[in-house]
Amino acid sequence: MSNKMINNKHDARIIYGDIIDMPHHISKTHPHMSLYDRAAQFAPFAALTGYEDMINEEARITDSAKILEESMKEVLSQKLNVLSDTIKNGTFPSVSITYFVSDTSKAGGKYVTVNEQIKKIDSVHQKIILMKKTGIGQINETIDFADITDIQ
Repeated sequence: MSNKMINNKHDARIIYGDIIDMPHHISKTHPHMSLYDRAAQFAPFAALTGYEDMINEEARITDSAKILEESMKEVLSQKLNVLSDTIKNGTFPSVSITYFVSDTSKAGGKYVTVNEQIKKIDSVHQKIILMKKTGIGQINETIDFADITDIQ
């Protein structure tokens, strides 16, 4: 075959003439690999799986919970008492509540403001239960008194 390569460098029919017309081999023991699996062999991969997610999580900024002054706690307590009396009279007012939500994966959290209708004020467990409207009905959202920073 070396003489054929020297004399006819560019003619593949001469160089590989003995095997060029043979049928493609099909394995009897291994199933044919799908195009998707074959492409996956050549796809780029992350040597450190999850590293980019970890960097993004570390860069994400969280707030720290504010400690309210006693005067502000008293104002919130008065507002909760007024709302509780309103609910006892059969009216369920809509309010705007700002409260702190702790982050599940790192220290701190964020402040969230919701505008919903109050369903119940549970002074025993120190919670407000809101009626949150969804596309298919209502769900209850519970907020601890200690997390509330403002009620309007």
